[in-house]
Amino acid sequence: MKLDKVLRLVIGLLVLLVFIIAIAAMLFVTESALNVWDRLLDGPRVILWGYVTIMSGLVIAAIWLVMRLVVKRKIKTSSKRDRPLDKQDIESRLRDAENSGVKVVAAQAELKELAERQQSGSIHLCFFGEISTGKSSLIKALIPDADVAINPVGGSTIDIRHYRWRFDSGTEILLTDVPGTGGLEGELDEIAVDEARRAQLVLFVCDGDLTRNESRAVRWLLALEKPLILVMNKSDRYNASEQAVLMARLLDRIEDLGGEFARDQVVAVSAGGETEVIERRADGAETTVRRQRPADIGVLVVAINRLLEGGSVNLDLKRDRAVFRLAAEKLAEAEGEYRTVRAEQIIRSATRRAVVGALAAVSPGTDVIIQGYIGTLMTRELCTLFGAAPRDLDIEEFLNLSQSRVGKALPLSLAVAGNALKAFPGVGTVAGGVVHAVAYGLIFDALGRSLLLTLREHGELNPATAAQAFEEGISEHIEAGVRQVARMAVDPEKESD
Repeated sequence: MKLDKVLRLVIGLLVLLVFIIAIAAMLFVTESALNVWDRLLDGPRVILWGYVTIMSGLVIAAIWLVMRLVVKRKIKTSSKRDRPLDKQDIESRLRDAENSGVKVVAAQAELKELAERQQSGSIHLCFFGEISTGKSSLIKALIPDADVAINPVGGSTIDIRHYRWRFDSGTEILLTDVPGTGGLEGELDEIAVDEARRAQLVLFVCDGDLTRNESRAVRWLLALEKPLILVMNKSDRYNASEQAVLMARLLDRIEDLGGEFARDQVVAVSAGGETEVIERRADGAETTVRRQRPADIGVLVVAINRLLEGGSVNLDLKRDRAVFRLAAEKLAEAEGEYRTVRAEQIIRSATRRAVVGALAAVSPGTDVIIQGYIGTLMTRELCTLFGAAPRDLDIEEFLNLSQSRVGKALPLSLAVAGNALKAFPGVGTVAGGVVHAVAYGLIFDALGRSLLLTLREHGELNPATAAQAFEEGISEHIEAGVRQVARMAVDPEKESD
């Protein structure tokens, strides 16, 4: 009881002492500031304003340093991303990416193809749909003289083919036949999808009610925000009442998918073609003959004409925006590949430095300083590569959290390092420095790859998440990089970048 009373008395005296010191310090600073201010007022104005300028600069610098240490900085996102891409946007991004070392050939090829189509002045109309729906047969019906490859076996079109069609108004239309989606080879889908984005008009061809895959494809086409006609081919298989039910159902499907379609944008046609018919001769014998079925595509021609009546300017604008988005996606893919390669280089360089640093450590404690510097540098470079701007405190917290988990991984790293060095004659029996150097390298390699996975998934440095990923994946990463890191320790010059 007496001890508690004495403790409270001591704390009270300490609070009183701190209060007195604070008041004294404040009075001292105030008196000094007023004295300095009075002297400045009595002196030349040049000295006064110079002093004020210097003090203001020091205050601003102090605030800036505190903000860099404490406030988390985010990469500024351009307001241009909130509006549709235009030519200037994508070309600017391509230049920046190319200057950074990104391979932008695929994205540049899209812009080159777009420029050629703009100069030609033709309207590109793409026939899109699953295999065996009759896209090639429709083109043959529109252009009877065209050399269109038609095969009863579905999926006969395996590349992009263009056919010239002169419309009644004199407009030249390039009918584009693309591979059908839903085939066995997945790259065919990508070819068809890219060509649909390059076209001004798209005809989605089906032969009945939409399947789940077809509905998904139509939803994607609607998102392109370009003119679309839904064509139900092979309508001669149905009578009038069945056709009416199917057409009503297709309109409902489009509405459910979020599209606003005029009734004349959903048409039922028949591409014609050959059919087998059994004939009975006068003697009673039956024979199979092939007869030509007439095509019925008048409503399709009318639907295309109505979309063209709106003028080519609006068609070109929507086509251009779709191509710019396509080029941007290919650029993003190239940037992802570049980040993967560059991140591998950064991690490997940091790992090599960690190995060399561990070998060069001459006194206890120096290796900790070296590894801390290398870890900070690697973390900052990887974050910069992925457009993240973490606080210095975030980097320090991530390294501290990771270091607390290194203790668990060090025995495993030493064991793996020792086994790996046995593969190098004359080195496997060396204890101490080389083994510890390889262990440090393995830990750094695992640290870098865990951070890389976190940045890919989240796009920013979250210290706790990244440290947890390091702990969960360290065993896998150590086993994966053991031979490479051991080679760095044995011959660091050969493994240098």
